[in-house]
Amino acid sequence: EVQLVESGGGLVQAGGSLRLSCAASGFTFDDYSIAWFRQAPGKEREGVSCISSSDGSTHYKDSVKGRFTMSSDNAKNTVYLQMNSLKPEDTAVYYCAADLQCYGANFMGYWGQGTQVTVSS
Repeated sequence: EVQLVESGGGLVQAGGSLRLSCAASGFTFDDYSIAWFRQAPGKEREGVSCISSSDGSTHYKDSVKGRFTMSSDNAKNTVYLQMNSLKPEDTAVYYCAADLQCYGANFMGYWGQGTQVTVSS
């Protein structure tokens, strides 16, 4: 069974940092792109970042560029999202998702259950 399990969320003050992890199993990890999405209350789910399986390149939403860094450890089948200089507007449930390419929120094939990130002012 395909599984994506997020961890690392929590409550942090503005300016603080968190590192999210996404542990994958049940599929060929190296063949898949892994993305992070987030959804705040009352808002649409939006893409945060993605690491491409084709060349390993990373992509970021404009509002998180310079603050968030995505990385992967293929030996551990795990992807990370290092989040620094967190802002209250980063508050959301964060999800990891997997597919052959870095697709949009409505197209990714596999999803985790999400982890809550709350940033207080």
